[in-house]
Amino acid sequence: MPKLATCLWFDSQAEEAAKFYTSIFKNSKILSISHYTEAGHETHKRPAGSVMTAVFEIEGYTITALNGGPQFKFTEAASLEVHCKDQAEIDYYWEKLQAGGGQPGPCGWLKDKYGLSWQVFPVQLNEYVQDKDKQKASRAMEAMLKMSKIDLAAIQRAYEGK
Repeated sequence: MPKLATCLWFDSQAEEAAKFYTSIFKNSKILSISHYTEAGHETHKRPAGSVMTAVFEIEGYTITALNGGPQFKFTEAASLEVHCKDQAEIDYYWEKLQAGGGQPGPCGWLKDKYGLSWQVFPVQLNEYVQDKDKQKASRAMEAMLKMSKIDLAAIQRAYEGK
């Protein structure tokens, strides 16, 4: 087990979500599925044998999906980032992560069908918006702020002043 991992709280879709996410990312796999037992039933109120957690890995990053009940929901206050090398990757992840009922958001953000927020953006974006040339950085930022799905070519043109 890695020293640090993310735990995502689902109502009852932990295994489904783990399968969904691992179907999208090429270097991914489900590591384990655990089930509730009678122990602690008065606390968790889950039927014995039902899925408790689905632990999966994406690109070496470990995530635990927990079936904990409906009391906690995802918010934009926490998100997962997908760093993309080019427009083809941006397009791929943007489409796949919204499949089945997801929602687009501003500036490369989206929510998947479970309500989890993702940021899908090019690795070049940080370079552009942190450029020492403040005019270039500002143009890139202004272009990005007008977008939903990131258009890398449009940001590059803005960055270059074209």
